Amino acid sequence: MSVESSRIKLPTVGAEGRHRKLRAFDIAGLLLTLATFAFAIIWAFPLYWAAVTTLKPEYEVVQPGVRLWPETFTLEAYTYVLLNTKIGLWYLNSLVTSAAVTIIVIFTAATCGYAISQLRFPGRRLLYLTIMASFMVPIQALIVTHFVLMSNFGTLNTWLGIILPQLIVPVVVIVYKQFFDSIPRDFREAAIMDGANDFQLLFKIYLPMNWGVTTALAIITFIGAWNAFLWPFLAQSSEETMNITVGVTQVHSAFGVQYARELAGAVLAGLPVALAYLIFQRRVTQAITLSAGIKG
Repeated sequence: MSVESSRIKLPTVGAEGRHRKLRAFDIAGLLLTLATFAFAIIWAFPLYWAAVTTLKPEYEVVQPGVRLWPETFTLEAYTYVLLNTKIGLWYLNSLVTSAAVTIIVIFTAATCGYAISQLRFPGRRLLYLTIMASFMVPIQALIVTHFVLMSNFGTLNTWLGIILPQLIVPVVVIVYKQFFDSIPRDFREAAIMDGANDFQLLFKIYLPMNWGVTTALAIITFIGAWNAFLWPFLAQSSEETMNITVGVTQVHSAFGVQYARELAGAVLAGLPVALAYLIFQRRVTQAITLSAGIKG
């Protein structure tokens, strides 16, 4: 009888152990969720503060104390930025330069990635190793060289002077090369037998198989070019040729610093990128994952 009772109790003990483990997992998950939520609030608070500040009159902005909500709502800061600055021209400059950088980078990276992946030519391996090694050199280390070259070429304060130094994006070449490597060579051999040349192979076979990757890389390249500040700031001194990220530094008045106006300019500068991220969130995440995988 004692043997039977012990057999009956064993599953009960096991069930209690499992319950304890599940309870511990639930508590750990709850703590992790709360910690994540707290970090998200800390990260998002400056953005919230900037947006709320733009809706306050200036006298309320400079009042001592912390007010999480405007006492008086006003759009004066946005009105000033839109009507008294060259923000429309700055938007146009950013749009032209970012679109040009994106198109040129995608085209050159796709052709280079295809050549390294599918063609056999002297120096192919050395070229690929050079592209890989370029990750070791931060782009900021080349700023002085870029400035001297653009100055010698006479392209400072021009769209071309903004575009050229931003065409160095080796990660896009490597991503394309890896995806072209994954395509079976049977497609290439069949197309060559039908008389296709390498440009036809690239643009009619290989790229259509990777439109998702191309879209993701194009979006992330455009966002990176739009958000660029250091090089455009150094290369542009005229308001007529400034990008939006540099132009917002010119939002000031004769009465000193106007925090609401300056933050309104910053919000307007980042709005297109924020909208692009919300619309193409899955593609942006895919591109970031691909880039992180390459760099890792």
